Amino acid sequence: MMMKDFILMMMIFLVLIIGVLVSVAFLTLMERKILGYIQIRKGPNKVGFMGILQPFSDAIKLFSKEQVYPYMANFLIFLISPVLNLFLALILWMSMPFYCYLLKFNFSVLYFFCVSSLGVYTIMMSGWASNSNYSLLGSLRSVAQTISYEVSMFMILLSFLLLIMSLNLYDFIYYQKFIWFIFLNLPLSFMWFVTSLAETNRTPFDFAEGESELVSGFNVEYSGVSFAFIFMAEYSNILFMSMISVMIFLGGDFFSWFFFLKLVIFSFVWIWVRGTLPRYRYDKLMNLSWKVFLPVSLNYFLMNMGLSFFVMVYFI
Repeated sequence: MMMKDFILMMMIFLVLIIGVLVSVAFLTLMERKILGYIQIRKGPNKVGFMGILQPFSDAIKLFSKEQVYPYMANFLIFLISPVLNLFLALILWMSMPFYCYLLKFNFSVLYFFCVSSLGVYTIMMSGWASNSNYSLLGSLRSVAQTISYEVSMFMILLSFLLLIMSLNLYDFIYYQKFIWFIFLNLPLSFMWFVTSLAETNRTPFDFAEGESELVSGFNVEYSGVSFAFIFMAEYSNILFMSMISVMIFLGGDFFSWFFFLKLVIFSFVWIWVRGTLPRYRYDKLMNLSWKVFLPVSLNYFLMNMGLSFFVMVYFI
């Protein structure tokens, strides 16, 4: 019986992963379309009806391109890093609450933090194994940025976890039945969004790429399939962070189609920010993390802890 359950779980997880990969494909199309209209042009409109098959033609192009290996690169690590990056981005989705049979574990928030923090190592290995100064600089900047914002992200999430007194993402659904947490903690919700932008290396915090000074950053030596894996991992993380954001402070009503509409709107905001804001300055990025977000999130954490204690003493 356990073997049948395991096979069923693997099949459902496979369906989820296929759904995520197809969503990543169409998220890239949506991004190119929106950026096109922001810049007063059309975007992809040749392949298929209104360019709807463009992501698949891009995938065929990337997967059929020649794989180039730098002569002095550390070959094994250079090859494994993009695969590991995509693998970590996809198994993150196991913490997602599911409508039918899948893993529903009580420590899904801890699982999310453990797996997402491992993504730093793949970026670091990619940059170092390329044996290129530009790649190494890009990876160092990306790792410093991600680690800095992980601290404030954890402190922000702790404040929300205090409101539900649980480490299970599923519990956010029950506690937001009457009011969304964005109305209880509006500044924290905006801080979470900015931190998510920095965590996923997106504009205005795309210092890992930095085309003007780093020629695309840690992935400059990658081409073909390896570049496609890094690209897919980035967009999978965008979708996942959108899902987590909707779960935490936008109701998390997972059994409704409205949940997926909110997820699409959140992903749209990610792209909208890219088309609107210029790149931040690196010293300001670090100041924002350590001198603004960390103290404010700590104060909010103490306030929420006091509120939780007050409710427990006087109302329970």
